[in-house]
Amino acid sequence: MAERTADLVIIGAGPAGLYASYYAGFRGLSCVVIDSLAEPGGQITALYPEKLIYDVAGFPAVTGRDLVDACVAQAGQYDPVMLLGNRAEQLEALADGGFTVTTDRGEVVHARAVIVTGGIGTFTPRPLPGSTDWEGRGLVHFVRELDTLRDRHVLVVGGGDSALDWALAAEGIAASVTLIHRREGFRAHEDSVRRLGGSRVRVLVHREVVRIEGAEHIERVIVTDNRTDEHETLEVDTVIAALGFTADLGPLRSWGLEHDGRCLVVDSRCATSVPGVFAAGDVTTYPGKVPLISVGFGEAATAVNNAAAYLDPTARVAPGHSSAG
Repeated sequence: MAERTADLVIIGAGPAGLYASYYAGFRGLSCVVIDSLAEPGGQITALYPEKLIYDVAGFPAVTGRDLVDACVAQAGQYDPVMLLGNRAEQLEALADGGFTVTTDRGEVVHARAVIVTGGIGTFTPRPLPGSTDWEGRGLVHFVRELDTLRDRHVLVVGGGDSALDWALAAEGIAASVTLIHRREGFRAHEDSVRRLGGSRVRVLVHREVVRIEGAEHIERVIVTDNRTDEHETLEVDTVIAALGFTADLGPLRSWGLEHDGRCLVVDSRCATSVPGVFAAGDVTTYPGKVPLISVGFGEAATAVNNAAAYLDPTARVAPGHSSAG
């Protein structure tokens, strides 16, 4: 069992957590970052490293991988300790006002304050009915490298943001792209729907998967029109099941923090219901919350600066501008 001591322990190494670790260093605070994934980047690294992100200030478009790499480089200026492949399991409040966080691998971190940036918590892709046997044989839930779709005949199943994003991203690489959705309308951003309409992606609505066929690898998918029960065979070799995912706070639920569903309730300081514990990013909720990466960056700075004032009541919450001096 290893033990470490720091001013802050940050739970989650997604964009908000990485920016919080940078800002901790900027405020002169030492920090340890804990994440259950083996690589930094959180949901971006796990689900869509190759997808373009359009709503981060300063980038007309940036891939998830490039954004994470930049966040890691920015945080690395202050050498935060990164405990990757460790899930934060237990939070213990100490008599002196500090905290001890213990991971599932026996790592112990003693910190004076905690910032939770755990994104959506533990996430599990929603399965495509009857497709389990095809995982690893042409069926995926997300694409780690877009080039694996080169010259493939791709079927995307779903009608949300991820489904449209994958279809549009694959359009210029795959031999063909078909998108099916069980309803007429899409639950996606208006701009994505507009771009889909101007693309070469074949769009079939009111369609559902009946079965997948092939030998060692997917060769075709039988779909049905849920209005007429007519069947159609799609000659494809890759299926992206973009049906969303379920999320859970996991061990965080037992930490005594007020939560609403899978989100932690915070105030304008990004403080939770437990003094000394702050939160930022997709894991937070409050009236008017907008779940964007760019908002998470602002919340991370807010959480760190208020944590600095919590640790030292004589310190200013507003640190001044990094360009000053």
